[in-house]
Amino acid sequence: MRTNGQARPAQSPPRRTRPAGHIRPAQTIAAQEDGFRIPIRTSDDILEARRRARELAAKLEFPSIDRTLIASAISELGRNIVHHANQGEIHLQSDEGARGMVIIATDRGPGIRDVRSALQDGSNPEHGLGLGLPGVRRIMDEFEVVSRPRQGTTVTVKKWKPQ
Repeated sequence: MRTNGQARPAQSPPRRTRPAGHIRPAQTIAAQEDGFRIPIRTSDDILEARRRARELAAKLEFPSIDRTLIASAISELGRNIVHHANQGEIHLQSDEGARGMVIIATDRGPGIRDVRSALQDGSNPEHGLGLGLPGVRRIMDEFEVVSRPRQGTTVTVKKWKPQ
């Protein structure tokens, strides 16, 4: 369409965004007695996982600094899922006796060829300023990676409450 002899730029369709404070539909997040299972496909899902983790950490009476560390770990694990596997899941739960929090990040992606190498600082320049797996290992109290080529990866981390 022309106006005054000039071509009008094509308008892109309006972006669909979630309103502030939007809560995901209940069927997408499985609330369980001891935590949550959050499907991870997009950065919005990672934000939801961070929110739920902070909620559970507050319920378990973690100090504020530990809630921040837990949220940071979830950001890194979620980014790995989205970037390398396109989709996966983060399971948040309290451990027995509510002494700490367990985070299990699972995907069915290509797997990690060399886990030892992936756990070295600076092993992945794509991370930029992100923590990557080495950073997650540093800020959490327990860390385990199980990865099989073409079958996926499961990262289990734990944060214990201060005594």
